[in-house]
Amino acid sequence: MSKPATPPAISHYENFPVASWLCPPHLRPPIAAIYHFARTADDLADEGDAPAAQRLQDLQTYGADLAACAQGIPHSGRWKAVFDPLGPLIHGFALPVPLLADLLEAFRQDVQYTASARRYDSDHELLDYCSRSANPVGRLLLHLYGVHDERSLAQSDQICTALQLINFWQDLSLDLPRQRWYPSRAAMQHHGVTDADLLTDRPCVAAADLIASYTRAARAMMLNGAGLCQQVPGRAGWELRLVVQGGLRILDKIEHMHCESWRRRVKLARYDLPVLLWRAWRMT
Repeated sequence: MSKPATPPAISHYENFPVASWLCPPHLRPPIAAIYHFARTADDLADEGDAPAAQRLQDLQTYGADLAACAQGIPHSGRWKAVFDPLGPLIHGFALPVPLLADLLEAFRQDVQYTASARRYDSDHELLDYCSRSANPVGRLLLHLYGVHDERSLAQSDQICTALQLINFWQDLSLDLPRQRWYPSRAAMQHHGVTDADLLTDRPCVAAADLIASYTRAARAMMLNGAGLCQQVPGRAGWELRLVVQGGLRILDKIEHMHCESWRRRVKLARYDLPVLLWRAWRMT
C-alpha cells in the first residue's frame, strides 16, 4: 500500500495540525487518512455548485463506502484515494468508525441548515453540532496516541469545541454572506443584535459585545482543556500545545480588533510563530 500524502494541517480542520514533522512517523498514515476522509466529505458538503439534494446523496454514498470499509468489503470506487488507504488503517489501528460517521452527520447537518436557511435557536444546539463536527477528530487522535481515560477525552472535547467555535467567530465575514449563521438566535436576542448589524462593514457595540461573549467562552473552554497537553506523549504533546496556542492567538487577534470579526477575517501569520513557540514552551 502506498503511503498517503501528509498534509500540514486540517482547518476547520485547518486548525488541527496533522501528519506534520512533530507527529510520530508510524502515526502519519492513519492521521493523513483521517484528514483526507474529513476534508473530502467537507468538500462534498460545501464546495462547488451542486444542489443540496445532490450533496446529501453524495454524503450518503460516502457513508456507505465508510461502512463497506469498516466491514472489509469493496467500496464504490468513487473515492479510491480516500477509502483504499482508509480501509486497512481502520482495521490496523482499530479506528472507532462511529466517530468518523459522526463527522458525516455534521456535514449533512451543514447542508440541510444552509439549504433551508435554518438557524441555531440556542447555544446548546450549536454546541451539540460541535460535538459531531469537531470533537470526533480529537478523540480519533487520542485513540491513535493510546489515550483513553474519560478526563482526557473530556479535555479533548473542550479543545476541539473551542477550535470549532474560534473558527466560526474568525470566519463571520465569510460565512454570514453565504447564509451560514452560527451566532444563535437566543444569543443575538440577548445582546440586542439584528441580522443587519452583522451584515454591514460598520461598527456596532451590541454586535461586538455578542462576539466578545463568544470569544470569552471559547477561551475558557480552551484553557479548561489545555491540561491535556501534559497527557499526550512525546512530540504529539508539543503539537497539541501549538494547536491550543494557535487557537488562543486567533482569539487575541479578534479581541485586538474590538471583536468586530464580522467586518474582517483575522488569521495567523509567519510572525506569530515565535509567539506560539514561546507560549507552547511555557506550557511545560
